[in-house]
Amino acid sequence: MGPFFSLSGAGKWLGLVAAIWVQAICGNNYTFANYSDALKSLMSLTQLQLNNLSVAKDVGKAFGLVAGFASDCLPTSVLLIIGSVEGLIGYGAQWLVVSRRIHPLTYWQMCVFLCMGGNSTTWMNTAVLVTCMRNFPKNRGPVSGILKGYVGLSTAIFTDICTALFSSDPSTFLFILAVVPAIVCLTATFFLHEIPTPTKNPSELRQETLYFHVFNGIAIILAVYLLAFDITGNHGRVLSLAFAVGLLVLLATPLSVPLYSFISKPLSDSDIERPLKVSLLADQPKTTTTTTTATTGVELQYLERKRPSIGEDHTIVEMIRTFDFWVLFVSFLCGVGTGMCVMNNMGQMGIALGYLDVSIFISLTSIWGFFGRIASGLISEYYIWKFGTPRPLWNAASQVLMAIGYIAMALALPGSLYIGSILVGICYGVRLTITVPVASELFGLKYYGLLYNILILNLPLGSFLFSGLLAGYLYDAQATAVDGGGNTCVGAQCYCLVFVIMALTCVVGLGLDVLLAVRTRNVYVRIHESKRAIAVSATDCSSAKC
Repeated sequence: MGPFFSLSGAGKWLGLVAAIWVQAICGNNYTFANYSDALKSLMSLTQLQLNNLSVAKDVGKAFGLVAGFASDCLPTSVLLIIGSVEGLIGYGAQWLVVSRRIHPLTYWQMCVFLCMGGNSTTWMNTAVLVTCMRNFPKNRGPVSGILKGYVGLSTAIFTDICTALFSSDPSTFLFILAVVPAIVCLTATFFLHEIPTPTKNPSELRQETLYFHVFNGIAIILAVYLLAFDITGNHGRVLSLAFAVGLLVLLATPLSVPLYSFISKPLSDSDIERPLKVSLLADQPKTTTTTTTATTGVELQYLERKRPSIGEDHTIVEMIRTFDFWVLFVSFLCGVGTGMCVMNNMGQMGIALGYLDVSIFISLTSIWGFFGRIASGLISEYYIWKFGTPRPLWNAASQVLMAIGYIAMALALPGSLYIGSILVGICYGVRLTITVPVASELFGLKYYGLLYNILILNLPLGSFLFSGLLAGYLYDAQATAVDGGGNTCVGAQCYCLVFVIMALTCVVGLGLDVLLAVRTRNVYVRIHESKRAIAVSATDCSSAKC
């Protein structure tokens, strides 16, 4: 991108607001349960066939590797445009089918359009995460928590808006999924881009942390607002319209941060944004080589071939050769794979347990997923600063809670689906948020776009294993055929064994997360020491009135 003149401080925060808006519409992949029953009845599908449609949606994320490669050579705006167009086509075709404006497409054609819809979010997520992690290298945990938090709220935002204004109509819901993300992404192309990040003094870092607290506060208010709408039952037309207006106001509130930054900071030469290349690992110790006249060519070749240590920049090949990467990859699969199964099958899980409307469970999973994302980002960052606690330990804790949630749903006691939805939402949010900075802390930011999308391969893989195979086969084994094609299952037995197997999977993930925490504790000790040194400098600077 050519020179772009703006206040770099305010411009960077305005870019983060645009990123928040993009993430607030990026959770459309988690909304399948809102319209899956309409697809099942319209196309006369068995549960296995329906689950394979959800797998096709998640397989779209596997092609996120393309977005990862593209992030190294294309500007953020192009990534956003590609994602918006792909989502418009993918969800637009589904809307045409469900609204009966065209005859139902063949099964394989629906798989293709679901895959396109799923892939669209990988372009949006890659554009947002790569850009913001590079713009805020000193605050990766809070940035990840805020952005992933809004992804968690995205499902509740879509669900509640559709419930309030359109009575949860599946065709209208799909129309919103097709059009709204395209509009938001095209708007974000004007504001979200990489901004050179010079070395900050302690007072600037302290102000940056304060701004993140403001963003977190706004996000928490938004989550409570959505939760209040969900638990207060049915609403009249006037209250529903008032809710929608209030929601839009809350989504616009983050603009107050760049506005304050613009007003409070006078323009200076350092504020003019220039096409400047900066280190992507500003907060990582750099490996330097002092070349002297005594250094031989053989020694230089040896240094160039030296494998990087954990905590330094890795190429993708170097990364996949490490044992730590595979521990992280498989533990991530245990958490998000089982979580995807619940979100893809929530519609049928609710019906099996006697609930006619499952929108409340979808919203609960989304909202509590947000709390898991925000809390894990803040808490993990605090404990690194205070004690040097390895971040993967929080993934381990989430595996314990997730296993409890699955056991609760397997028991099928009154209210167990509420408990399970909340616990699974929290833990799924923790896993997504914690794994994002862990990957950058262990393997660097240089190839982060591709690294992120390799980890996201766990979503389609987990969806295939736990939703497409496990839940699909076990549900159909208990289901009875219905007139006109398809099948249905009612009772606790429909998903009991599925929940038990997924609880055991979480126990495996727990062991892997603890192992990774032990193996990487030295990395977090170094990060802890770096953060403490910055805090001491900030205190000294404050005393000296820097």
